[in-house]
Amino acid sequence: MAGAPLPPRFGPLALLHTSPTHVPVFDALRDEDHQGLELRHLVDEELLARARREGPAAVTDEVRALLARAVADGARVVLCTCSTIGAVAERADAGVPVLRVDRPMAAAAVATGPRVVVLATVASTLEPTVALVEEEARRAGRPVDVRTALVAGAWALFDAGDVDGCARAVADAADAVTDADVIVLAQASMTAAQRLTTTPVPVLSSPRPGLAAAAHATRATHSA
Repeated sequence: MAGAPLPPRFGPLALLHTSPTHVPVFDALRDEDHQGLELRHLVDEELLARARREGPAAVTDEVRALLARAVADGARVVLCTCSTIGAVAERADAGVPVLRVDRPMAAAAVATGPRVVVLATVASTLEPTVALVEEEARRAGRPVDVRTALVAGAWALFDAGDVDGCARAVADAADAVTDADVIVLAQASMTAAQRLTTTPVPVLSSPRPGLAAAAHATRATHSA
């Protein structure tokens, strides 16, 4: 009996990461939701380390160089999976669409309700994420009240390789949130916490909607 026909291939879509742990996460999402999409991963952990020390603008030249490398390698679209440097990547003139993974999540948060709580495990992510949520609120013409919380100790667990411990800490922080319409997990590395939460408040993470938006943009480049 003949097997099912293989899906047509499209892409490539380049993903710019600041942690190698994101690679299998996005590969799994591609296999679940976007069969046929070719992914090419670029990982530079120093980008986040330097952005945390000196601010996101400090890595502008490095981000542009990586985007140029991705485009030279054939990328039709680039998805930046790091929320700290997402705005830097999005503003770069790369010659192809450059998307930030957290923008669809921010739009969904604004659509859910005005009281948004942003959780992060690194402080450098808070300001860019708040700015993004407020930008999406202005775009949608909706009011928004954004509060933030840093999950103490969670990044140290993640950095030490204890992904499960980090996820548990983030989930506990989400479950402690009160008086909110929606909770935003600011970093892709926090996604595993989403399935551990027990709060009735919707908890949003960025990888699945972000990859969906990038896959749509990549398909559009093939049909244009």
